[in-house]
Amino acid sequence: MKLPLLPKNIARIDNGEKFNFACHNQVSCFTNCCRQLELALTPYDTLRLKKELGMHSHDFLDTYVIIEHDPKEDVFPRLYLTMVDDGRASCVFVNEKGCSVYPSRPGACRAYPMGRAAMRKPDNSLEDYYVLLNEEHCLGFEEPTRQTPLEYCQEQGLNTYNDMNDALIPILQHDKIRQGMQLDEKQVDLYILALYDLDTFREKLFNGNLETAPLSKTQKEKLEEDEHLFFYGVDWLKEQLFNN
Repeated sequence: MKLPLLPKNIARIDNGEKFNFACHNQVSCFTNCCRQLELALTPYDTLRLKKELGMHSHDFLDTYVIIEHDPKEDVFPRLYLTMVDDGRASCVFVNEKGCSVYPSRPGACRAYPMGRAAMRKPDNSLEDYYVLLNEEHCLGFEEPTRQTPLEYCQEQGLNTYNDMNDALIPILQHDKIRQGMQLDEKQVDLYILALYDLDTFREKLFNGNLETAPLSKTQKEKLEEDEHLFFYGVDWLKEQLFNN
């Protein structure tokens, strides 16, 4: 994989390389990283958060998400978590005790201070690597806890998030996208519907309002589970974007 030029405070770290880091409420900078940030949400982030809050996906998007799309900058729309207008641009879910949705916190929060990139190779296999983001305000690097990136992923429950995000690579890095394909307004709406607004997607699917083969009773029962619906939505969207 050809690596991009990284900023000075971001460094590549090998899978077996250990680093010092821990975050807990005894670290004096606790929750500072939950403020003054733009937190982009993946589809799996929204799936977990709306379930944690017991909300319909459409209501979650309407209440907590800002959707931005500039075709000149990005092929796909970006969805960001709303921040509180408290002078510190704080995450809407942070409080004095920490994260109020901690069991379902977004993947970027789990990964911090790590980042991960995954690329599709010509043979369609994936190659990934990790980086460390070292910000001056973060004192977690002074903690004695040492681990490798793979150990940190396991500890933070990131493996499932990584697997779900990797399922999107056939869409995000499709050959047509790499060749400069742009989405029209309808395709952007389908992208948000199938990946982020799962409950509405399920309703339209079950009511026969989408272009798809009829579903059997067994299929519908399986698709009542959000995770199964997510993978179905990825395949359906790929067909809609690239084969129609």
